Amino acid sequence: MTKTRFLLLAAAIAAMTGLTGCADSFRANVTRFHSTLPPPAQGESFAVMPDDPKNAGSLEFAHYADVVAQHLTGLGYVRAGDPASAQLVVHLDYGVDKGTQRIRTSGPGPYYDPFWGPPRFYRGWHTRYAWGFYDPFLWGDDFGDVESFTVYQSQLKLKIDKAGGGRVFEGSAHAQSLSNHLTYLVPNLVEALFQNFPGQDGEDIRVTLPPEPRTKG
Repeated sequence: MTKTRFLLLAAAIAAMTGLTGCADSFRANVTRFHSTLPPPAQGESFAVMPDDPKNAGSLEFAHYADVVAQHLTGLGYVRAGDPASAQLVVHLDYGVDKGTQRIRTSGPGPYYDPFWGPPRFYRGWHTRYAWGFYDPFLWGDDFGDVESFTVYQSQLKLKIDKAGGGRVFEGSAHAQSLSNHLTYLVPNLVEALFQNFPGQDGEDIRVTLPPEPRTKG
C-alpha cells in the first residue's frame, strides 16, 4: 500500500466514525438564540410543557421533561410544583425520522479513483464522491462488494418563554445516527443542547459527547 493510499484510508476511517459513533460517541449540531434570559441566581421557577399538544399527559414526554428539568435545576432554576405558578414556561419537542437507506460499495476495479471518476448521484445530491458512504479505500478493490444501512435524523427543540409573555430562549439540537431509539437520542440531544448553556446568542456549534463509561462485567 502506498503512503498516499494509506493516508486516504486513515482519513476515510476517521470520517466514518462521525456517523457510526466510534466508541459510542454522540455528535450533534446545536443552535441557540437568547435574549434577557433570567440568570439562574435569581431562582426563577419553571415548568416543562409539550410543544405538541398530542404529548400532553404522555408518560414518555414526562420522562424527557424530567431530563430537561434536571439540567435546569442543576443550573440553579427551580421547578415549579404547580405549572400555573411557573415564572418560565419551557416548551419541549423532539422526534426522529423514518430513516434513509445508504449504500456503500467497492469500486469497479483496482485502478478506480473516486476523486477523478464520473459523478455519482445519492438521493438527489450530485457529487463526485460521497465520503464515508462510498469508500473503496475502506472496502477494498474487489468487484461488487455492497453494504446497505439506515441513517436516522433526530432533532430536539427547546423554547423558554416568560409566563407573562416574551420569548427568552430558543435552541435546537440535530444529530445523524444509526439508532432511531428516542430513549437513547433524546437524553443525548438534551445534554448537547445544555453544553455551556445558554451559550452565545446566535451560535451554531458542533458538540461531541464522550461515550458512557462501560461497566466491568
